[in-house]
Amino acid sequence: MATTTKALARTTAATTSTTLYTVPAATTTVVTNIVISNNSAAAVTATMTLDGINILPTVSIAANSVFGFDLKQVLAATKIIAGFSSVTTTTFHISGVEIS
Repeated sequence: MATTTKALARTTAATTSTTLYTVPAATTTVVTNIVISNNSAAAVTATMTLDGINILPTVSIAANSVFGFDLKQVLAATKIIAGFSSVTTTTFHISGVEIS
């Protein structure tokens, strides 16, 4: 079994729910860390789901700030992480481990 620590997603947010990461076939992924960066001069909100379950329901992030979230959540093959923000100046940084 190969274990690979990696950046699962490093992307700018959309303003509607968008797939940020899909677990590859024949792989299990452990999500270990999520950082959401607000790069604007005003407060924003961000939402994120793991396999359709809200884990960050409309979190408010202050202007020019970051929100960090450490977790250990397992996702099976083909499951997705999705998210969006109230503005496109927000960025998502998701780290984890892929086991194949």
